[in-house]
Amino acid sequence: MDQTEAASGDVVLEFKEDVALTEKMRLRVSSLQRSGQKRQDGERLLLPHEAVYRLDFGHQELSFLRWNVSLVGSGRVTITGISQHWTPDLTHLMTRQLLEPVGTFWRGPDDDLKWLEADVQEFGERIAELAKVRKVMYFLFAFKDGAEPPQLQCSLAFTAC
Repeated sequence: MDQTEAASGDVVLEFKEDVALTEKMRLRVSSLQRSGQKRQDGERLLLPHEAVYRLDFGHQELSFLRWNVSLVGSGRVTITGISQHWTPDLTHLMTRQLLEPVGTFWRGPDDDLKWLEADVQEFGERIAELAKVRKVMYFLFAFKDGAEPPQLQCSLAFTAC
């Protein structure tokens, strides 16, 4: 499990790419392109600069503390929560299942890492609420303006209640 407990008792959960699910979603896009079909009404297709990540919750009762984000170089990363549970077969991502607010982190060529404090605070609290009824939660990570997955380290810190 990708979970660590700091000496203080905090629970730190690291976002990990769900490579298999990301690939399934990419196959859906290429299948539609090859067959000339259109996406389903309300379906959200994965864009080339996006990937699906996940958090695995070992504790169900969590209180959000902080985001731990490190982005090497300049770029922008937007993290969107997904409310749906995936099944082993391909379940299409629908736009109505994307949560608000999103977490956006960015860095210019000569800047420190920046984010919208109120949005990421509310987002972290919402994730802690969803952890009460979930073992796993999925997220859509969008890498823009030069950001790449290897440049990002991202985790959340919680207190176990």
